[in-house]
Amino acid sequence: MAQTLRVNEADTGKRIDAWLADALSITRSAAVKLIESGNVLSNGKSVAKSLKVASGQDFEVTIPEPEPSEALPENIPLDIIYEDRDLLVVNKPKGMVVHPAAGNPNGTLVNALLYHCGDSLSGIGGVIRPGIVHRIDKDTSGLLVVAKNDETHLALSKQLKDHTVSRVYSAIALGNFNQESGTVDAPIGRHPIDRKKMAVLRNSDSAREAITHYEIIERYGDFTYIKCVLETGRTHQIRVHMSSIGHPLLGDEVYGGSNTKFEARNRAIITGQCLHAGELSFIHPKTCEKVHFECPLPDYFNKLINKLRNGV
Repeated sequence: MAQTLRVNEADTGKRIDAWLADALSITRSAAVKLIESGNVLSNGKSVAKSLKVASGQDFEVTIPEPEPSEALPENIPLDIIYEDRDLLVVNKPKGMVVHPAAGNPNGTLVNALLYHCGDSLSGIGGVIRPGIVHRIDKDTSGLLVVAKNDETHLALSKQLKDHTVSRVYSAIALGNFNQESGTVDAPIGRHPIDRKKMAVLRNSDSAREAITHYEIIERYGDFTYIKCVLETGRTHQIRVHMSSIGHPLLGDEVYGGSNTKFEARNRAIITGQCLHAGELSFIHPKTCEKVHFECPLPDYFNKLINKLRNGV
């Protein structure tokens, strides 16, 4: 499937692999693979992955036919919030990995989707991520939209790039915020030392724009129940941003939200960061109507809130 993508003024000067990853909501490595395989053309000629794009420049991008899937279908129950011939919205449980990777070859959301959808998943994400338009972390629960065809995938990816998809998260953060709401506008990139982590990186070519809006819902002394709205969608964005302002998420061992006395008393409940993707809105690519989905807080999250309210 081929399409023409045009560079907007705000993206001028970006490397084409980073720009393409943003435009298609794919990983940078997947963008590099498209470029190196000759599937990205400018004026009919292939381009180098180090090319800096300019405003108004057009690129013809061809999405190759999906290879036979390396992930296997598994009969794993799915909490499907909505489904039609073009997409489905699922409520991913805490503890489930979105797609197969090293250490998690099966039992993932993709394995479950392959069983449920068969061949009806978009191929843009490659053999490991069929249908996956955006991701949430293993220990984050909540809503994801899955594309059943490439046309839908591309349309949703464009909405993500244009920041017209609304994603609202609930979280429990450490500390007492000084204000009722705020915005963290800080670029995020791969941690320069620990490559498994992300970090706020200012004045770095490898970092990408990241904006998170937050609002206080309830205060519990040393903890705060917050809602976060993503304007962008970088890996670990909320976790990194909240940690960067001194309020890491409860249970987040990677970004400094663990080892509290409250966590020690509730280890049976707290398994990873307390973060839930509870609301999702976008324009349906086929009906062109805005759709909105919600799912309730998971049981563990409600139990923690009750304990914090009661000072347990």
